[in-house]
Amino acid sequence: MTDGLWCIFCACVDQASVGVVQQWGRFQRLAGPGFHFLNPLAGECLAGVLSTRVSSLDVRIETKTKDNVFVQLLCSIQYRVIKENADDAFYELQNPQEQIRAYVFDVVRAHVPRMSLDELFEQKGEVAKAVLEELEKDTVTKLQVMGAYGYNIEQILMVDIIPDASVRKAMNEINAAQRLQLASVYKGEAEKILLVKKAEAEAEAKYLGGVGIAKQRQAITEGLRENILNISSSVSGTSAKEVMDLIMVTQYFDTIKELGNSSKNTTVFIPHGPGHVKDISHQIRDGMMEASSSNLGH
Repeated sequence: MTDGLWCIFCACVDQASVGVVQQWGRFQRLAGPGFHFLNPLAGECLAGVLSTRVSSLDVRIETKTKDNVFVQLLCSIQYRVIKENADDAFYELQNPQEQIRAYVFDVVRAHVPRMSLDELFEQKGEVAKAVLEELEKDTVTKLQVMGAYGYNIEQILMVDIIPDASVRKAMNEINAAQRLQLASVYKGEAEKILLVKKAEAEAEAKYLGGVGIAKQRQAITEGLRENILNISSSVSGTSAKEVMDLIMVTQYFDTIKELGNSSKNTTVFIPHGPGHVKDISHQIRDGMMEASSSNLGH
């Protein structure tokens, strides 16, 4: 209730407001926004002014859900004075906010216990809608009562749902555990993929290494064969065996030279002498012949 500017003979009612004029203590009429003359000699006076703007009333309701969890619901009720029934709003209710709060308490506490906590969080808009629908029922219901008192409930908003602190902590722990479990699954899958890829890479490397060694040996064999053929054709009277022995002795001494020129301090003990050189040439030649025979077989 607000007061307009008024004196004994006149009164001014603000915009979005309505004045209540009495005559000898009895309601006479409603005064709209603007300037009004009053006749104090006839007992007229401005008893009060009501705002017709939408007002907001915050209500905190504590109730229990279907799964026995105590929660606090913060509701915002938007209401206004019905301009045509402003006299009822002025005279009928001494504390309209407490009356509205009591009606909302009753409806919410009847509706929420039929829902679980998860359903309440997911459908809090539905709860507010259900409360408003309950208040908008025809016949002798709460909104009809409030309408008879000159008030109209415009909207009910479910602003917040606050479970008990221990319940919030438990919900956070459950959520954290689920996320850790999901992270472990993803981590295990990633490690599995890495191991599989590593094994595939090692197998591919070994395969390529084997192919490379085979090609290297084949190239060496082809090179020796060409050398033997070139020397045999260039030097008359030489056999393939003699050329092979000469090549093997040359490579043997080249190998010893490379070992001597190596910068690493490595000591290698190898048998040395004409007999050993002959044995080495025989071994290499036998290996070459076996490799050639195997290639012919394929």
